[in-house]
Amino acid sequence: MTVHFIGAGPGAPDLITVRGLNLIRNCPVCLFAGSLVPAEVVAEAPPGARIIDTAPMNLGEIIAEMEEADDKGQDVARVHSGDPSIYGAVAEQMRRLDELGIPYDVTPGVPSFAAAAAALGAELTLPDVSQTIILTRTAVRSSAMPKGEDLATLGATGATLAIHLSIANLAHVVKELTPLYGADCPVAVAYRVSWPDQAFIKGTLGDIRAKVKDAGLTRTALILVGRVLGGADFTDSRLYAPDHTHILRPAKP
Repeated sequence: MTVHFIGAGPGAPDLITVRGLNLIRNCPVCLFAGSLVPAEVVAEAPPGARIIDTAPMNLGEIIAEMEEADDKGQDVARVHSGDPSIYGAVAEQMRRLDELGIPYDVTPGVPSFAAAAAALGAELTLPDVSQTIILTRTAVRSSAMPKGEDLATLGATGATLAIHLSIANLAHVVKELTPLYGADCPVAVAYRVSWPDQAFIKGTLGDIRAKVKDAGLTRTALILVGRVLGGADFTDSRLYAPDHTHILRPAKP
């Protein structure tokens, strides 16, 4: 028996990996985050499978379901949204499974920031503009941010920022980043990327808060901040430059 932690991707059912979908199709128990994982994904579970929405459950109740499946020798598909490694709350589940001696593995998924960039037609790392992406969040009702991971510190790098779980804290985001990036710095707020009701609000640090307020967004949105979003002037990368040689493209005689 194995507990399979599976990243279902950002929302569109066809953005789950082939491996993840095959695991769901073969597991007699499926635990899924109902508020963020589309019904079409868990509908692929085999006939008669025990399908449980974990949204109203606490950690102890979720682990109890895994223990019961272990007693019965039944594999479990534990389906999370996006990629499990990013704000997936999987480490605490794994810790308890380690204590219980229950085996598990992880299948990655498409993270929301990558899906947002794709939908925007944006590259988040442009030469001369930004070669670094920082994935972070702010503290609202969730656990506190570790020392040194505040927006003022991270923003000092000038990197492209993908700020999760913080749409309700947008005023703080704008206040902290405006002195560092400038009021004219491009911002894109991505709502429910790849879902049927996907929406994007584009603006700058100077006006994004008003635009989001007018749209009434209060949850399930990602905040992208950086000059890469605004058509910034950049040089071509060296990757395909005619005078750039490497083992697969040696210098011509």
